[in-house]
Amino acid sequence: MNEPNHPELHVLEEPTNDFMDVAIGFGAMFGFLFLIGIIATIITLF
Repeated sequence: MNEPNHPELHVLEEPTNDFMDVAIGFGAMFGFLFLIGIIATIITLF
């Protein structure tokens, strides 16, 4: 009974960890914006 019309019947092929996905995304975005802030500060000082 593997019908494509019923997504609730499909089992996830790979386990997901949503908390780690969000944490890694938040950390990467924070690091990227922090780096931009540091570079902008250095440019304005010199």
